[in-house]
Amino acid sequence: MDSLDPAAPPILVRPAQHPPRIWKFWGTTLWGLFIFVALFVGQILVVAWMVFRQEGPFDLAAAIHVVGGGLTISLSVIMGMPAALGAIWIATRLSRTPFAEYLALRRPSWRHLAIGIVALVLLVASWDLLSRALGREVAPGFMVDVLKSARADGAVWLLIIAFCVAAPISEEFFARGFLYRGWSESFLKAPGAILLSSLVWTGLHLQYDLFFFGQVFSIGLLFGWMRYRTNSTWLTVVLHGLNNFAATLQSIWLAG
Repeated sequence: MDSLDPAAPPILVRPAQHPPRIWKFWGTTLWGLFIFVALFVGQILVVAWMVFRQEGPFDLAAAIHVVGGGLTISLSVIMGMPAALGAIWIATRLSRTPFAEYLALRRPSWRHLAIGIVALVLLVASWDLLSRALGREVAPGFMVDVLKSARADGAVWLLIIAFCVAAPISEEFFARGFLYRGWSESFLKAPGAILLSSLVWTGLHLQYDLFFFGQVFSIGLLFGWMRYRTNSTWLTVVLHGLNNFAATLQSIWLAG
């Protein structure tokens, strides 16, 4: 009956509070693999649906045509976004760190946005000049072909949403948001995290040749540096979207 004695109130034992944490190198690497698989599955399910919804007997040539079509690619990129974001949410949820805080989803200043745009324009212009000097096309043939296919399907607007909104969000949340955050707080520190996350991001663009791989990698380094300097992943999302929008307009012009 001691608990009823005002002079000796009961001792309340509160459950232990686990502090939030950031996944370090191996945790980020393994969760990053999980997120990549989720992104891939989200995209491949759309591709499979588009292939098997075709009427008539299964034909390999027709299936390849559908897989490379602008409509299929647009839908797969769009559907990959919720799959990737869902996987990232699970990883951050288990870390007990708020989603927006973990990914540094902070609004950038106008000054940082202006600096990022100028730096991006100068970098892309340099690659365009190098491409012309080497006698290469300034835009990947993949982009022009996809645009022509999307135009034939009446899905150019869908392609713009996929390339300029869905892809920047899913890729930046993954590379400059989740991967950079965890790796930068490991033994890699910020420089190693910028380098490694840029390599992973470049690896997501297997549709390009080695020349455009170099261009993508350099853009990734710029985005990583901006993420480091501003602590804002939204900034890299906006820059990524602007870059893809400019590339889409360029492809529209080249496609005639």
